[in-house]
Parts: sequence; structure tokens; C-alpha cells
Amino acid sequence: MSPPSDQHRTALICGITGQDGCYLAAHLLGLGYRVVGTSRDATPARLGGLRQLGIDQQVVIEPASLAEAELLVNLIERERPDVIYHLAGQSSVAVSFDKPAETFESIATSTLHLLEAIRTAAVPPRLFVAGSSEIFGTRQTTPVTCESTLDPQNPYAVAKTTAFRIVQQYRREHGLFACTGVLFNHESPLRPARFVTQKIVAGACEIAAGRQQELRLGDLSMERDWGWAPEYVVAMEQMLTRDTPEDFILATGRSHRLQDFVAAAFRSVGLDWQDYVVQDEQFVRPHDGSHPLASVAETTERLGWTATVQLSELVRRMVAARQSDEVASVSRAA
Repeated sequence: MSPPSDQHRTALICGITGQDGCYLAAHLLGLGYRVVGTSRDATPARLGGLRQLGIDQQVVIEPASLAEAELLVNLIERERPDVIYHLAGQSSVAVSFDKPAETFESIATSTLHLLEAIRTAAVPPRLFVAGSSEIFGTRQTTPVTCESTLDPQNPYAVAKTTAFRIVQQYRREHGLFACTGVLFNHESPLRPARFVTQKIVAGACEIAAGRQQELRLGDLSMERDWGWAPEYVVAMEQMLTRDTPEDFILATGRSHRLQDFVAAAFRSVGLDWQDYVVQDEQFVRPHDGSHPLASVAETTERLGWTATVQLSELVRRMVAARQSDEVASVSRAA
């Protein structure tokens, strides 16, 4: 399968207003793509990330729900995208316990709808689906690959596992260029405030500014592989410009304790985290153990992509962005 030509390419990003959607849109615009994005709620508030990157006027936003199969068919027929990126869906493990049906529909069912729409298109576009390290569970003892045993342990993980298998089945049975990027945790200043990494960065900055006295967190021993989101969207684009479709793990290959993230954040503002952080049982979530280590050798060798931003630099950038926003806010108020 030949990749799309360099001229007049159109990319459709489902979930363009999220962290990854914003960075991916900016990356694709830089490569000369025309970018169309879908969002269930295209209000001005939802476009904040695109505005921060200065590209909100350079993309076309289509209010759309991936639950509406016919709408997707019509959208693909009208826009004729060369590539589609499925980054939409409910993204919280905690919320998935309260809303399992909604989570499954927004992740697995939406993937099926997209694959069906692509399968019946006159010229099937290529599809990237955002997967998750949650599909592996927390009991793996060796570094995981895309061939590892899947052990989903929450509704979000079950939905992501189903989507992962559906993509493989359509690729095998229908010959579609469809693949999954199994994403380990990746952060940036565009990460929503509800994520613990942003809570930590905000807490450290607020304490350093004298507006907060302490930061309450849950289990500091849990481990995650944290990468820099703007790097990960480059890998997504590379996956759709290969000769053949293949699933890849997108990760740094290094795990860190949440305590390491906390220490780096407080170090970036000149403080010792142990003087301000309180472990609080109310923030310890069930089924929230440590993720397995990611094997990234195949990604490096076959995709030619390697994450370069490691934890300390990632946290420093997030803190700097937060402090820069605070300075800008004060300047505007003055």
C-alpha cells in the first residue's frame, strides 16, 4: 500500500480538541495537510488547546458524535480524507467504573463504526486508533509488546482491548490499512486538570507562590511510563505513512514512581516535596496498580521512532508552562 501523495492531503482527526488531537493537528498542518476535526462539543471553551497552539482558525471543526454511524459515512464521503485518526472517547479509568456502557460505546463501538465507514468508502482512508497500555493490566512480569497477553482489569481497559482486536480483525479480513498505537502515559501542558500529573504541577506551583499549603495525593508508589505528548503524535503520523499497517507500542520504555514525578515537580520550583505532600487514602483508587514495562525495541527498529524527552525534562516543561501562564494572567489583569 502506497502512502498518500504529498499534495492535497486531508486528515480527519476524531477528538481534535483533546491533548493529542491538538498537537497532532499542529503537526499535520506543518506537513501540509488540510485538517478536519470532529468534536462532540465544539464550544469556544473546548477549542482552548487549539487556540493555545495558534491553530484554531486553521482547522475545520465538524460537530459530530462517533455513535452516529450514518453521519460518519456521510462525513467521510464529503471530506474524502486520506488518513483518519481516532483519538476520541471517554479517557478516564475512574469514570469508566461509573459509566461502563458509555465508555464502551465511545471507544469500542465508535471504532467499529469508523472501520465500517472506511470499508464501504469508495477510496478507503488509512486509520490510526489510539490504544492504551491499560490493555495489559498490572500483572505482567516481563516487558510487553503488541503480542503480549492482554489482561484488562477495568471497563476502560476492556473497551480499549475490544477496539484493539477489532482493528486487527478488519485489517486481516478486509485488507484495510488500519493500526493501533498502544499509548503509554504521555503528558503536556494541554493535559486536562483532572489528571493527577496536572494536579501535581498545579499544586507545586501554587505552593511555591504561597497560595496553597499542602498537596494531598494517593499512592505514590504506583509506576507509569510518562512521555512527552508532542513527540507521540509524530509517531502516529509515521504509522500511517508506512508501506504496511502494523500496531506499535508508543512509550519511553522507562517506568517511574508517581513519587518521582512529584519530586521533579517540586524540584522545578525549588522546593522539597516531602515538606508539602500528604498521602491521603481517599485518593487511592482500586485496581490502580503499576503498569508493566514497555518493550520499545520493535518501535525503534521498524517504525524508526524513539521517545527522547524523559521524565525530569517533561516535568520541567510542564511547570515552566504553568508558571508562564500565571505570569501572562497577572500581566493581563494589570
